[in-house]
Amino acid sequence: MPKRELDTEASASGFPPGHSADPGTPRFRPEAGAPPLLVHVVTVPCTLFFLAGQPRYLRERRGLAVHAVASPSPDLSRFGEVEEVTVHPVRMARRVTPFADARSLLAMWRLFRELRPVVVHAHTPKGGLLGMMAAFLARVPVRLYHMHGLPLLTAKGLRKQLLRFSERASCALAQEVLCVSQSIRQIAVEEGLCPPRKIKVLLDGSVNGVDAERFRPAAEVDRTAARARLGIPPAGRVVGYVGRIARDKGMAELAAAWEALRRGDPQLHLLVVGEVDDSDPPPAWALAQLREDGRVHFTGQAEDVVRLYAAMDVVALPTYREGFTTVALETAAMGLPIVATAVPGCIDAVLDQSTGTLVPPRDPSALALALTRYLARPALREAHGAAARERVLARFRREALWEAIAGEYDLLLGSRRGLSGHALRSRPSDRPAKTRDA
Repeated sequence: MPKRELDTEASASGFPPGHSADPGTPRFRPEAGAPPLLVHVVTVPCTLFFLAGQPRYLRERRGLAVHAVASPSPDLSRFGEVEEVTVHPVRMARRVTPFADARSLLAMWRLFRELRPVVVHAHTPKGGLLGMMAAFLARVPVRLYHMHGLPLLTAKGLRKQLLRFSERASCALAQEVLCVSQSIRQIAVEEGLCPPRKIKVLLDGSVNGVDAERFRPAAEVDRTAARARLGIPPAGRVVGYVGRIARDKGMAELAAAWEALRRGDPQLHLLVVGEVDDSDPPPAWALAQLREDGRVHFTGQAEDVVRLYAAMDVVALPTYREGFTTVALETAAMGLPIVATAVPGCIDAVLDQSTGTLVPPRDPSALALALTRYLARPALREAHGAAARERVLARFRREALWEAIAGEYDLLLGSRRGLSGHALRSRPSDRPAKTRDA
């Protein structure tokens, strides 16, 4: 799909004199007969893949034109090709960089003035702040900020204060804030980031639900083949980890727990799926310890993570913070149990002692003990895995969440002056979106 190149080096003084950003008077009205234009904004393109399937669904089933804005990267082009949407590269730094951020803001403002979207849906702290500021200044009629998580929960000092300011500003500039989980919503309200009337969780939460047809329990032949590709014996036992290899993901605790587990089971292997996050690297000793172990298998970033889940018996997620862990949903859809930490985001995705086990964060002994319990009891693994998949099928279908999101667009479009005639195309079976505000 087309990719638009933008001049992000322009002077930040390019806003017109006397510009009024009154959000009550929409500047942009779609041309007669043109589909309403939705623009997603994220900081780094890999985040867009958390929305996989959603743009195509909204275009084909709800009549929306969908564009995406993110920092330039091959991932951005790939997302555009896969989802068949137009993408726009705008450089955005993840860290606070005032002059570069001003250039990014100006470039995004100019883009919105040209595209004339009726909805801007922004995600992640920096993408959320710049997206909401640019949409406000460009008088985009409908502005949504999607809170995927709260990095400020583990930040310290000046960075924590800057993240707090960013979240408050994004929430203030948005007409509505969507939150991926009830636990994160509660913290956002308690911390004064967003008033309770303005922030909601759709259905049972999550970023995008889960594709339960793609992620499904592996047949024995697939399990054996997956292990063979990794050099793991068919009769071995496998603990899996999927996600960023980062300090905040609890890699130090995983390394310490693994050291205890491996001593007691020579048939045990650890499968690590993901790449090192250079912005939050794990302790050097933990990474070195894991890499030097012949029974620890690193795959890097995986295109087809389903084949890797197929090799696992149980999944470990010793994270310090989450928004709503997608890994837990994928694990559940695969019919596998998970050992996760009892932190916001995980407590929404995992039912303790039913679909998995929750342990205290930063406690490698508790992590090792819970994993040992699953490794020693195949029947428990099967029972919790089956319960996890049943819950996913009942509560986290992607299509249900996509319809709920479309319903929010519809409500907000209908509430803006001059836009009531641009509601989304409805399906005969559409029902009002179920939301949970408390």
